[in-house]
Amino acid sequence: MELLWETSPRSIRDVMDALPQRPAYTTIATVMQNLQRKDLVQPRREGRAVFYLPTVDREAHTARMMRHVLESSRDRSASILHFVQDMPEEELTMLRRYLKQTSGDAHAETPEPDEDTARRRRGSRP
Repeated sequence: MELLWETSPRSIRDVMDALPQRPAYTTIATVMQNLQRKDLVQPRREGRAVFYLPTVDREAHTARMMRHVLESSRDRSASILHFVQDMPEEELTMLRRYLKQTSGDAHAETPEPDEDTARRRRGSRP
């Protein structure tokens, strides 16, 4: 997918040429078929050649994978909280801004982190 996100469309031969090792043509063809089955690429025929284009961008794919991981969690809330508590401050700020914008309440107050979360961000121990 990385190669297709870099430059697309690409044929199987284009993908093979871009890789440092030389996998078999059938190996790349199988990978492309699997990606197509998962709705990640779309084939486009030009004469005898088939070119593949990504159907989702890198960010949408990452979000899809994150949703999949959360759906497999037994405690989705705990998983989200663990993920967020380890985020760098600038990403937390971006998330807070986004949540304020989408909530429709530009004056909503952002709750302060609990003591354990604040301590972890400071790098302190209890």
